[in-house]
Amino acid sequence: MTDMRRRVFIKSSLVSLGAGIICTPAWSQKINMLSRSMEQGSASEAFQPPMMAFPEKKPLWMHSDSPPLLETPREAFANAVTPNDEFFVRWHHAVIPDTIDLKTYRLSVSGNVDTPLELSLAELKSRFEAVEFYAVKQCGGNSRSSFSPVTSGIQWHHGAMGCALWKGVRLRDVLAAAKIKPNSEFLKLNGLERPILPGTPPFMRKLDKDEFNREDVIIAYQMNGEDLPLLNGYPLVLIVPGYFADNWVKMLERIDVLDKDEPVFYTDKAYRLPANPFGSVAPGDPMPKDTRALKALNIKSVIATPSEKAVIHRGDQVEMAGVAFDAGYGIKEVLVSMDHGKSWTSATLDKDLGRYAFRRWSYTFTPSKSGILTLMSRAINRLGETQPLPANMEWNPSGYAWNAADHLTIKVL
Repeated sequence: MTDMRRRVFIKSSLVSLGAGIICTPAWSQKINMLSRSMEQGSASEAFQPPMMAFPEKKPLWMHSDSPPLLETPREAFANAVTPNDEFFVRWHHAVIPDTIDLKTYRLSVSGNVDTPLELSLAELKSRFEAVEFYAVKQCGGNSRSSFSPVTSGIQWHHGAMGCALWKGVRLRDVLAAAKIKPNSEFLKLNGLERPILPGTPPFMRKLDKDEFNREDVIIAYQMNGEDLPLLNGYPLVLIVPGYFADNWVKMLERIDVLDKDEPVFYTDKAYRLPANPFGSVAPGDPMPKDTRALKALNIKSVIATPSEKAVIHRGDQVEMAGVAFDAGYGIKEVLVSMDHGKSWTSATLDKDLGRYAFRRWSYTFTPSKSGILTLMSRAINRLGETQPLPANMEWNPSGYAWNAADHLTIKVL
């Protein structure tokens, strides 16, 4: 799809302020049902959000339409690469551009530099070497609904994540072109989304010198061989592989280079964990004063198939499959259980797509008797780090970084 066709399509599908999707009466009814459910009970109760088809997306679980918060179904993780039209969507503010005019769009680089830049998308592509790699993007609150007691925030299941092939240019190459000064210590980066209310902090991230000098931090303009979907940050997204998605920036428009630290709300106040080795407190305790930023991904696996709704009989061959990942050390092994963790066996690992990618795994078994089976998966990386069992999962007040062994229940007839 060309840029012009994308702009026309999106413009006809979104409201003029980009604050949400035009809802049919059926959509509005489901959204009202969701609101009533959240008011009447805790978010962790068994209410299932409605599935909605947004522009350039298949039907996904919709937690909110303004801003769009869309979750990928489990079944999409049967493959190592998440299709663009099934990739989750997470925005912080409701005012999102409904069109991007490439004739006027520019990425600016300014601040502690000798040569400030104003780059069009075409200039970015032509001036700098292109690089591409697979990387997992995962919201810090993914799987938040699994925490007990319930924490605040969007009650994601396991679908606020995805893995794509990202293509773009190295951030450090762009900074070199701006002739960043030797005493530069931090970057502030922000995109085109805007808060509705004055005084609300804009979504902005901060990178320190070690981070912005990484060779694998890129400014991406393609996702799985295509232009980025608008809802995933077209035309440019900052990619920080191995980090939670709150460190990534969609619709990137501005990079400010700093010679000293400056406060940035979404780095210094939001997306924080208790500053202890486990990033946790006793269940129900408040966030302590001493905190640290949520950055590196922890090891995790998710079961994609079989579906809990699948009709399975004794003697059937059943493929259990899913994905595993970590911060970039690499998945060494995935263990699976068909008896709620009483016994474990090794799954088969598919081809390694790269250190930051999903690693698909699978295991085929044949149920010998009828009844309820609880399937589990547990990943181990090359450092020996292993997913904790759910009973041993540490708790934090924000509901971040859930990574306990995954489980689902099937019925065998």
